[in-house]
Amino acid sequence: MIQVTDLVKSFEQTKALDGLNLSVPKAAVYGLVGPNGAGKSTLIRHLTGIYRQDAGEIRIDGEPVFENPAVKEKIAYIPDEIPYWSQSTVDDMRRFYEAVYPRFDRAYYDALSKQFALDGKQMMRKLSKGEQKLAAFHFALAQRPEIVILDEPVDGLDPVNRRKVWSLLLDDVAERGVTVLVSSHNLRELEDVCDHVGIMNRGRMLLERSLSELQENIVKIQLVLPEDKSLPEGLEILHQSMSGRLQQLILRGKAEELTERLAASEPIYQDVLPLTLEEIFIYELGGTEHEFKNFVL
Repeated sequence: MIQVTDLVKSFEQTKALDGLNLSVPKAAVYGLVGPNGAGKSTLIRHLTGIYRQDAGEIRIDGEPVFENPAVKEKIAYIPDEIPYWSQSTVDDMRRFYEAVYPRFDRAYYDALSKQFALDGKQMMRKLSKGEQKLAAFHFALAQRPEIVILDEPVDGLDPVNRRKVWSLLLDDVAERGVTVLVSSHNLRELEDVCDHVGIMNRGRMLLERSLSELQENIVKIQLVLPEDKSLPEGLEILHQSMSGRLQQLILRGKAEELTERLAASEPIYQDVLPLTLEEIFIYELGGTEHEFKNFVL
């Protein structure tokens, strides 16, 4: 569905994207994560045809995106800051989207407005950030897109409306095969909705996996070893900490294989714990020091 190959983009002396590759299958919910400055927003502006790449390819259904109206008709994009004319009402912006997007479904838009109690006569600039986001979701979903691209999509929404919006998006994925790519620092929320994850850093894709595969290949283990025993050699340890004799290890590998290897050290106590997407993200980027130096969750 979405295929990015060896994408390069520079701004003066800064290389924002450095040979980036990305693959998003149809009807997936793909979470794009990375520290601030990783290049996520630059990538999104290429996927939506705003930027022209310096090198590499961006294709959707095999077609290039830049200056390709037929492909752009399939895409709905909600940025972090919602664009609107300063004197426009919600209805003014609805009419704009209705004129630009031939698939715009007015009946569906009206149903959404009723469900969320959105007043079309309200000035966009007088709406709160959360209300502007709700309006943007109305405009985007009523386009009946094949692809929805979201940048910090539910920032500013209250918990009830966050749940409603995600429910609508996931219904579109299940019922119409819509593909969703979402960039967010709210990793806990992404963990609930995404089935694929890409972790970016310094303009490159660090890794790209299904969420289940990602969670299966990094393991948190707590254990206590006898005083005369040590850990087996050859473990790929991403993080290690001690509290008294209790060790906590973050290891790359599958839980069953790792527990079998650790059994050779005759642990007095051993427990395998689930890892969150937030923890996977931190340790893939190099541990807890990176978390505090480079980004805030």
